Amino acid sequence: MPDQGNPGAISYSMTPYTGSWTKAEAGHLLHRTMFGATNQQILDAVANGMDATVTALMQVPAIGDPLAFDSNETIVPFGSTWVNAVYPANTTDAQTVENARVMSLGGWIMERLNQESLSVAEKMCLFWQNHFAATAVSDSRATYDYHMLIRQHALGNFKQLVKDITINPTMLLFLNGATNNVFSPNENYAREFLELFTIGKGPQIGPGDYTNYTEEDVAAAAKIFTGYYVDGLRSSTATSVTAVYNGILHDTSTKTMSAHFGNAVIPNNDGNEYQDLVDVVFLQDECAYFICRKLYKYFVNYDLTSAVETNVITEMANTMIANNYDVLPVLDMLFRSQHFYDISVRGAIIRSPLDAYFAIFNSTESTANYTLDTNMMMMLNIYWLAESSGQAYATPPAVAGWPAYYQEPSYYKMWVNASTLKLRFDAATFVTILTGIPVNGEFFKVNALGFLDNLSAPATAATVIDDIADIFTPKGISATQKLILKSVLTGGQPDTVWASEYNNYINNPGNTTYSDPVRTHVEQVLYRVFQMPEFHVM
Repeated sequence: MPDQGNPGAISYSMTPYTGSWTKAEAGHLLHRTMFGATNQQILDAVANGMDATVTALMQVPAIGDPLAFDSNETIVPFGSTWVNAVYPANTTDAQTVENARVMSLGGWIMERLNQESLSVAEKMCLFWQNHFAATAVSDSRATYDYHMLIRQHALGNFKQLVKDITINPTMLLFLNGATNNVFSPNENYAREFLELFTIGKGPQIGPGDYTNYTEEDVAAAAKIFTGYYVDGLRSSTATSVTAVYNGILHDTSTKTMSAHFGNAVIPNNDGNEYQDLVDVVFLQDECAYFICRKLYKYFVNYDLTSAVETNVITEMANTMIANNYDVLPVLDMLFRSQHFYDISVRGAIIRSPLDAYFAIFNSTESTANYTLDTNMMMMLNIYWLAESSGQAYATPPAVAGWPAYYQEPSYYKMWVNASTLKLRFDAATFVTILTGIPVNGEFFKVNALGFLDNLSAPATAATVIDDIADIFTPKGISATQKLILKSVLTGGQPDTVWASEYNNYINNPGNTTYSDPVRTHVEQVLYRVFQMPEFHVM
């Protein structure tokens, strides 16, 4: 709770926020829950209020399947989905088709981020991709199924997601579950299941004892997980990749967990035994604390102080436990809380590469609207740009995910260094004041005129700058910075000149004599904003 004797003290209260609800608060909410909110979305959030906006954000919209667009896809026609298609029988031809499907998958993921609706769904999909950090496998159908699984459970039940991910073909392949059997036990998935996916390690308190589990628990879990293999990889007859249980490969012995799990005894239950283990592990409240800490660091701040742990994480965990590990009630409470809107946490997160690049495009209402193949190649260019900046969506660098989400003490600071920061600046320059991303004779860059037209008062220079600051800088910028940007917008001329230029552009649609100068001025402003430190935090 805030210190009544110190108005500047941080509020750790998880009671509903009752303070002012302006573009600053609404913008903060949308900055954290989306990859780039537009001016109108922020205005709508202000008008609709916090409660309605949070409710809207808690929806997971339906999406389409990835579509074939590359000529190397020889099984399905251009514009059709391949997610239930076979592969060529010839190994070389199958690899060629797989290369095309990898491109389709990458473009599909990026298009989802670029065309997100008012929803936290895409942010949560990235959260789960980081949490269950399986990388793309050799059959894009399996990778697609993995991504759809985490989307299905994006705001759903954490415990059920753990059960489903355990026998997901991509995870079985990624952490050797597909070769874990009674004759050759493999502890890889069992170890990460406990350490990274469910309960966490905790400080070591003895030989092979990590506070929350022991090495013996890892060995027992590995036996429980035996018996599954993956079938259908790049098959010329099977239309999907599946996890198959074979009882001959399963360890049928009775397993006993350590005192950390109440010495629970887990008898043989064949292909369902893994679910029994998940149920036993989730009897420990630490599972809720573990995932709530990660949610907090992802959406609020990495700084888990004792006050945050006591007042915020405890409330989040209690809510999760009371709701049988459903995620939605936890985030719903967090996004309505006094603490979430405290000024101390605004602008506390350095944007990830995906956050930064899609904020540029999404907030300027810039979407690729060309042919399917051109659109997908433009999205792939953004994928590769983010990859060069340290964040390739479908291939986290380690089983623990991206270091910026977990590596103490740097956390988000790891997103930026001399190389990646220069790349951000160069990319922002390229899509604002230069040509944009070139594909098939088309160029994808910020939609400066469309962005301007949808601001609050496009003909009023000062309001244009105010809106831009609200949209792109979560803690705002100084009056001096606003004056400099306004001078760029007006070309150093009186504000009345800008009003005249804008009105001439509006009154002469399609006439580049009037539209080009206006567009150029807006691009110059955005170019400068995207170089500001204030833009690279959220």
